[in-house]
Amino acid sequence: MESDPGFLSLTPADRRLAQELVYGVMRQRATLDWIISRRTEGRPQKPALLDILRLGLYQLFYLDRIPAHAAVHETVELARESGFPQQAGFVNAVLRGCDRDRVQLRTDLSKLAIVDPATAWSHPKWLVDRWRGQFGKPGLLKLLEWDNSPPPTFVRVNRLKTTPEALNERWKAEGVVALPIDHDWIPAGTAYHLVSHPPLATLGSFVDGGFYVQDPSTHLAIQALDPQPGESILDFCAAPGGKCSHIADRMGNNGRIVAHDNSSSRLRLVTENCTRLGVTCVTPVSPPAIPGEAGAFDRVLLDAPCSNTGVLRRRLELRWRIQAEEITRLAETQFRLLCRVSEFVRPGGVLVYSTCSLEAEENAGVVKAFIGGSTQFEVINQRQIDPVRDGVDGAFVATLVRKNP
Repeated sequence: MESDPGFLSLTPADRRLAQELVYGVMRQRATLDWIISRRTEGRPQKPALLDILRLGLYQLFYLDRIPAHAAVHETVELARESGFPQQAGFVNAVLRGCDRDRVQLRTDLSKLAIVDPATAWSHPKWLVDRWRGQFGKPGLLKLLEWDNSPPPTFVRVNRLKTTPEALNERWKAEGVVALPIDHDWIPAGTAYHLVSHPPLATLGSFVDGGFYVQDPSTHLAIQALDPQPGESILDFCAAPGGKCSHIADRMGNNGRIVAHDNSSSRLRLVTENCTRLGVTCVTPVSPPAIPGEAGAFDRVLLDAPCSNTGVLRRRLELRWRIQAEEITRLAETQFRLLCRVSEFVRPGGVLVYSTCSLEAEENAGVVKAFIGGSTQFEVINQRQIDPVRDGVDGAFVATLVRKNP
């Protein structure tokens, strides 16, 4: 969204509002649809008209700074301009009725959170049921609330182009307010929370490659990998290049990194990001090319495709796309990938397996299955980052070492 010309042409205040409306409606979709269904006796609505009603109701129930009369008026006008002039009266009646009964509806929503948290917190029921068994009711409610909170903007300083001190001075000149991030797996001066900032695409510090947008949870995999200058590294699922460029940063551009990905279009993102960040030691590789011969790499990172349940507050569309049966399918894929990439690790070398999932089948379950079928590797450490406990996106990282013969 931030690179869209129409979005950039808006005033800063209007940009913030547009972003809030798009993300907010997607985040609260099930709850908004519950309200609409109650007010329309369950009658189905045309998709475009349904979106218009969602936009209006989101402003009424989640954006207190917008006066109710303004939210209703603008939504009715939007209906007319969007090809629904005959439904303008209907939209007006629904929104005004909801505004009139706002107190009662909020009370009903509070009750709904107890009997039907999936609808009240706008999550798929199968996932809420799964998390209830996994985290218990208190943990479930905290996680649902976390997922529905707007995510901060976190960035990683790119030391190939700048220093934390120089970048902070530049941010001050650009109107960026940044706070350092402190976690035990992140070296000091590496990660920052951008509390407020102009659109990133307009910042010279971003265009020049001074930083990369990256959640602090992603640093854990690189800390576990511990890449050293001069080594040969394989990043097997490298796109879009955040971890790959982070490895290069840690190595000081001294060494060899093979960035492998199945998608040639996504692999181009690796090249683009590496170019902006000044990374020169990365070689992009896609099938049918072979990343390297057996035992050719000192360290291998497999950031496996997963359900992404640890990053649902960022991947807003994902909660409506992923299905329960995909957890098992993904775990099977992850196991096959782990077996495949293990062949590239030299004796005594390190293999790091990571996901941004909260599901045990995709995390410790995959590692257990792999170790159970292999006598060549041993698990040195594994760690689950919990969003509620750690205050960052969810992630899992396991560090394995290939035994010397």
